[in-house]
Amino acid sequence: MSDFYVLAVLYAKPGREDELRENLAALVEPSRKDEGNLRYELFVQQDDPRRFVFVEHWASPEAQHKHHTQGEHILHFHAGGI
Repeated sequence: MSDFYVLAVLYAKPGREDELRENLAALVEPSRKDEGNLRYELFVQQDDPRRFVFVEHWASPEAQHKHHTQGEHILHFHAGGI
């Protein structure tokens, strides 16, 4: 098996923490349904509410790449639609 892990850290602009939290949270459930997803979790750092961490586990690098480049919910987020 060639499973693949991603640890992604994002920081909200000051005063935009709630907005980013909502937008990132909206990605979780659809991402969990993407082909090849084994784990997709979002965490907020307790002592820094501007810092968000995604922990992702994919069946392969190709599955993660497809998610990131073709997933409608991810493309919508990157386009600023979320």
